Amino acid sequence: MTREDRLDRRQLLAAGIGLAAALPPLAASVVAPAGPLNPDEGVTAPEDLMKEHGVLNRCLLVYEEGMRRLRAKQEVAPEVFLHTAELVRTFVEEYHERNEEKYIFPEFEKAKKLVDLVATLKTQHLAGRRVTAEILRLSQPALFRSPASRTQLVAACQAFIRMYRPHEAREDTVLFPALRTILSAKQVAALGDRMEEDEHKVLGEEGFERSVDKVAALEVQLGINDLKQFTPRG
Repeated sequence: MTREDRLDRRQLLAAGIGLAAALPPLAASVVAPAGPLNPDEGVTAPEDLMKEHGVLNRCLLVYEEGMRRLRAKQEVAPEVFLHTAELVRTFVEEYHERNEEKYIFPEFEKAKKLVDLVATLKTQHLAGRRVTAEILRLSQPALFRSPASRTQLVAACQAFIRMYRPHEAREDTVLFPALRTILSAKQVAALGDRMEEDEHKVLGEEGFERSVDKVAALEVQLGINDLKQFTPRG
């Protein structure tokens, strides 16, 4: 290596060191912990509604297990149906569906998009509330003792499940994804903020989390809380 080559190499190294010193400490910022995670941060209004459908699905699972036990003439407390229907009434009907009716459906009606689907969903909300009222009535301990009432209760739960499985599936796969086609990202974010405010008003602080805890307690009561038991064997 000539003297000139050595000088050029030293100059290149010096320039590289100077450039590195001028750059921000990227590695440190990547490695540094970001602090505690907020599960609601960045969650949009449609994602929130889909998450709430998870609570509804777990309520349907409780209904199904209660019905199975009644058909098999196994012991099941009336509170299984009563407390599930109370959770449906509070969380699904008075909070989740009201948010859909207040914030989501009007946007589609205003844009004249999916109006037939929205009309059907609204009709089903009303029908679901009537069925929930019937489940609440029939699961009162005095009525629950009657075989005829139990038969009616099973029929009411069946009707509720049969309607809500396709109802929520159509919302999750058609209506909610389409919200971004009629609203800007900023408008969708604003909807989510308003819905979260309503959650605190209707359900109180950590209303979603407490609703999940309630349905989880019902699953424990029925012995259906272990997810592994639903795995097919073979």
